[in-house]
Amino acid sequence: MRASRRPESFLALKDFEKAARRILPRPIFGYVAGAAEDNESLNACAAAFADLDLVPRVLMDVSKRSQRVTLFGRSYAAPFGIAPMGLSALSAFRGDIVQAQAARDAEIPMILSGTALIRMEDVIAAAPGTWFQAYLPGDTGRIDALLDRVTAAGFDRLVVTVDIPVAGNRENNIRTGFSTPLRPGLRLALDGLTHPRWLVDTFARTLAKYGMPHFENSFAERGAPILSSNVMRDFTARDHFNWDHIRHIRRRWKNPLIIKGILHPADALVAQNTGVDGIIVSCHGGRQLDGAIAPLRILPEIRAAVTLPVMIDSGFRRGSHILKAFALGADFVFVGRPFNYAAVVAGKAGVAHAITLLKAEVDRDMAMLGVTDCGGITRDHVRFR
Repeated sequence: MRASRRPESFLALKDFEKAARRILPRPIFGYVAGAAEDNESLNACAAAFADLDLVPRVLMDVSKRSQRVTLFGRSYAAPFGIAPMGLSALSAFRGDIVQAQAARDAEIPMILSGTALIRMEDVIAAAPGTWFQAYLPGDTGRIDALLDRVTAAGFDRLVVTVDIPVAGNRENNIRTGFSTPLRPGLRLALDGLTHPRWLVDTFARTLAKYGMPHFENSFAERGAPILSSNVMRDFTARDHFNWDHIRHIRRRWKNPLIIKGILHPADALVAQNTGVDGIIVSCHGGRQLDGAIAPLRILPEIRAAVTLPVMIDSGFRRGSHILKAFALGADFVFVGRPFNYAAVVAGKAGVAHAITLLKAEVDRDMAMLGVTDCGGITRDHVRFR
């Protein structure tokens, strides 16, 4: 398939990845697609879906289907949303905003990453209802200042990612020439020149309209520019972060609080006892601990351990994947990289089409499973091989 701005020519989420690979310079694509070390966790996510078979029911009268779900008191038109992805505006022009706007139009949630290159205030102004995700240090002063900023901006859903006490060993980034901070050089220049569409439509356009991208939302104050030696300073002191900080956040944050990065039932239970409103079972898309269990495999144990809403991400690419997660006890699913690729290919229209494709798959698969709503999907609909 040739890279095209006609999103309707794409038939599945995986098609966007193939096109985005041709558009993006190797370092940028490598950053988005890459995971940690030997990609064991990344590959394990896909393998987990393949090891779970769907068991359809027939003659169930599925003529009145709805995939609408309610989460934290808000109704959404589909059982999935867009996961937080850092540096989205580096791969697609205004990437965070086009994803957030497409999600808003489709009535699904989008989570803005704390490592976004667009100010949180600009994103939520463009797409009210967007959630915010934070990477936090073990420093209550900085935590409080960021919470005040998030509240003032108008966010009412906070996701705290807890699986990154240290940065993962992302050798893939080094192998493809990506670094944080980005280091100007002949290799990076050649990669840009050989990918003129990205160079003109995304990088040059961003520089001309908004200047050098900065990490805008890591703390209350503006962070370092992406081409700065001070970037790594914004990612330190996370190894001090602990449950006491979550309790502190719970006392200050009055709206739904979600913990992202849970992979152990005991941690899920601690989260519930700490007073959080929901958890996201996640292996960070395979980008942190290589060899970590696939979220889908541990999901039943986590579901059995808690009564609060259990969401999940990492590796979801098909409507059938979403329904498998629901059968194992998930209340919602978040999908990441495919929507980033869709923004690369065709901006907001690309993301909108990707959402439409996934919703159509969910609807079709629900009919073939013999259910009319997501609540009707049970453990009876799946079997492990």
